[in-house]
Amino acid sequence: MRSARALAGLLATSGVLHFAQPRPFDSIVPRSLPGSPRTWTYLSGAAELAVAAAVAHPRTRRLGGLAAAGLFAAVFPANVKMAVDWRHASPARRAVAYGRLPLQVPLVMWGLRVARQA
Repeated sequence: MRSARALAGLLATSGVLHFAQPRPFDSIVPRSLPGSPRTWTYLSGAAELAVAAAVAHPRTRRLGGLAAAGLFAAVFPANVKMAVDWRHASPARRAVAYGRLPLQVPLVMWGLRVARQA
C-alpha cells in the first residue's frame, strides 16, 4: 500500500530529525508542558519512529494509522505555539507557521485513511 509507505516515510523522517536537529523542535514545545523541551522533542521523535514502524508493518498498520492520526492531533499545540511566536516574523516564516495549522487536518485524515484501508 503506497499511501501507508509514504506515511511511514514521513513519520520516520520527522522522527529522525527530532534527534538529528532537535533545536527547532525544542523551540515549539508549549511552555505549559512540564520538564525540559528537549525531553519532549525526544519523546515526540521516538513516538514518530514507533508509529512509522507500526504503519509500515501490515500486521500493525491499522493501529499505526490510528496512532498517526492521534499523534498529528497531539502535536497541534506545538504548531499553534509556532504560529504565535512567529506572528511578527518575516512574511515567509509567518506563511510556514500559519500554513502548518490547517495542514494538520489532512495529516489526521491520512492516518485515519491508512487505518481504514488496512
